[in-house]
Order: sequence, then structure tokens, then C-alpha cells
Amino acid sequence: MANKVYSDAKGALDGVLFDGMTIMAGGFGLCGIPENLIAEIQKSGVKNLTVVSNNAGVDGFGLGVLLNTKQVKKMISSYVGENKEFERQYLSGELELEFNPQGTLAERCRAGGAGIPAFYAKAGVGTIVAEGKETRVFNGETYVMETGLVADLSIVKAWKGDAQGNLVYNKTARNFNPMMAMAGKVTVAEVEEMVPVGSLNPDDIHTPGIFVQRIIKGSFEKRIEQRTVRKREG
Repeated sequence: MANKVYSDAKGALDGVLFDGMTIMAGGFGLCGIPENLIAEIQKSGVKNLTVVSNNAGVDGFGLGVLLNTKQVKKMISSYVGENKEFERQYLSGELELEFNPQGTLAERCRAGGAGIPAFYAKAGVGTIVAEGKETRVFNGETYVMETGLVADLSIVKAWKGDAQGNLVYNKTARNFNPMMAMAGKVTVAEVEEMVPVGSLNPDDIHTPGIFVQRIIKGSFEKRIEQRTVRKREG
């Protein structure tokens, strides 16, 4: 069995990155994002990237660091409202954007990983989302055709992983990570805990190791995207 474990993000991405590639990045907001791999992609200087991600991080963190260095040519996303640099680049025409309803984006990634080239969805019918796309009527209702997504590289973040690449995500940090892990020609995972092979209950594994080619143990800042607090009583 090939060794999937790498000592750091730089080694795990060696020979994988190239200009003009498509990268899927797991996470929702700043929850469950592959912080270490994103930072290493930024350091590599690779450019003209198409990035598939629910959102674009925040200014100066997450995928926001790739926007700051103008390494991203196009975003395929659902929600991008937390990043002022994203807004500036998009409105000035520096950044291409393909908007998706959130569930549609998740299904496009899942479909790509499952080898499904296209499917029909109700969300987006009659809106800009459906412009230029094929529509069909099923049972009297109109649906828009969406294509599956496949990436040159998927980067995901998990709670636990083993040397075979089996992954377990923690609660809401699971989000887009499992379907994106399936849809990458190469998938690199970073985990909080590296556990011995055989210690994960097979019924608890969210992403089987067959979908993961490389894995690292990362260190995480885990920023909070929006902090909402109330005054302490008393």
C-alpha cells in the first residue's frame, strides 16, 4: 500500500499544483476549512485558479488569502457575503463568479464524485441561475439541468484520520468536506488527530480512504467567523 501520510502541507501538495487548475475546498464559513493546505497553496504562488467552495473565507483568512494575492480567477460558490476583497474584485470585473443555490452546489460536488454528469433541480428556476441552462418539465414542474463538478485537487479538513486516509468529521465541520473529497482527481486531507489504522469504527467513517490520496496532521487556529456575544449577567 502506498504511503499516504506526509509530514507537512508543502510535501502533501508537491507535484499536484499547477496554474489554471480547479480546486475544491471544503468548509462552511470558517468551519471545517483546510487552513494549512490553503496557506501552502498561497505560498506556492500557483495562479489562475478556479476554486469551488461554499464561500470565499473572510478577509485575510481561509480562502481570503488567495484572493488577496490575486491567485483566484474564478469562484464557484453559494455564499460570499463575508469577504470585502471578494466583493471588490467581483464588482470591478477582476474575479469571475458562478453562483449556485447551496444545496445545488453540494449536489454538483456529490454528483461529480459519483460519476453522474448532470441532474435536474428545482432551485434556481426562473432566476439568473437558470440562464443558458437546459430546462425540462417533470410532473408539471420545471427543473433546470445542473452539471456534476470534478476538481483537479480537493482539499478537505477532518477531525480524525488514519494512514489509509479514512476520515471522520466533527459535527457541522462535516459540511461540504465528504462530497468534495469524493470529487477530486487528487484529494489531500488535513486532520486534527492522526489515529492508528483499525482504531476507527468502520460504521463511523464518513470518507473511506479510497477517496484520499494524501493526508497530514495539521495545526488549527479555528477562527470564529462572526462573534455574537451578550453582556454577562450580574
